[in-house]
Amino acid sequence: MSKRSPKPLPAPVPTPASASFHSPFGALGSLRAELPKGPPSAIERSETADDGVPESARPAPGLGKLVLQREKKGRGGKTVTRVRGLPPDELPRWAGDLKRALGCGATVEGDDVVLLGDLVGRAADWLTARGAKQVVRGN
Repeated sequence: MSKRSPKPLPAPVPTPASASFHSPFGALGSLRAELPKGPPSAIERSETADDGVPESARPAPGLGKLVLQREKKGRGGKTVTRVRGLPPDELPRWAGDLKRALGCGATVEGDDVVLLGDLVGRAADWLTARGAKQVVRGN
């Protein structure tokens, strides 16, 4: 039994220097030169105040007593956390902020924000950091 020697690789085909492969990102290099240089635009500055702190990280004025309640009844065995006592005119904004901060689903039901999951502890800490005067943890 003799060992076979490996076949030699074929020689690379010469290509002209002007011929390059198609890259979907090739056009991005020309767009980079068009980006504005300097301070951020007025749109980005409107989201933060003069001290540079984003509006969502500021304490909310008028947050009084908030009640956090964990419940499962009528939800097919799934646990949710109900937040009561938030200002009724800003409930969608609070639901969005809680969703982003806690990494969960949230919705508005009546005058409450409902968070998907057992998040009483994390939500209480987050709301206290945002300026809630009193956070009561229910069952």
